[in-house]
Amino acid sequence: MSEIVIFGAGGRAGRAAVAEARGRGHQVTAVVRDPAVHGDLAAEGVRVVAGDVTDTSAIAKIAAGHDGAISAACDMGADPHDFFTGSARALVDGLGQAGVGRLVVVGLASALETASGVKLMDTPGYPQEYRSFYLGHAAGTEALRAAETTLDWLVVSPAGDFDHGGTRTGRYRTAPADAASRISYADLAIALLDEIDTPKHRRTHLGVEEG
Repeated sequence: MSEIVIFGAGGRAGRAAVAEARGRGHQVTAVVRDPAVHGDLAAEGVRVVAGDVTDTSAIAKIAAGHDGAISAACDMGADPHDFFTGSARALVDGLGQAGVGRLVVVGLASALETASGVKLMDTPGYPQEYRSFYLGHAAGTEALRAAETTLDWLVVSPAGDFDHGGTRTGRYRTAPADAASRISYADLAIALLDEIDTPKHRRTHLGVEEG
């Protein structure tokens, strides 16, 4: 059993990660902006706390004593570039101060490379109305790549999109970006926790789909 801190635990991906971690017997600290709004997360083995994923000192304090961290945090009201680069840098520094060695971040397929080496957001016909959001995610990954740190990090995203009504199948596989690919939140959470419990991929952006 390990102690895992999950930032952005109130969103769909974060909640799925909390459930998967609990199912594996881990002790979980669920970090949200306002615990009063997410009281339903509290359960045996889950501690719900307030925290800001862009605040280095807050991250260091919350993460102390944990074995691994997951970030599924997103602020739709913030500038995407500022949020994702800021949170990446704060996580690197804060987790480093806390002595946490492993970080898995929930990424975005748009910023993942296809089999041809082109990012999904740059392929013909891909929707461009949220391009600033795509670029923000990509910049966050680049901030992790550029960091001078011993932190063992990984970005994991759907290879295409979420199957929003999908249930847990218990299966997934790694895959390059493909707009037609789908995975449920529950199966993404399996991939996230597998990479916490038994890391196989490091310092890259990994796509996963239903297996």
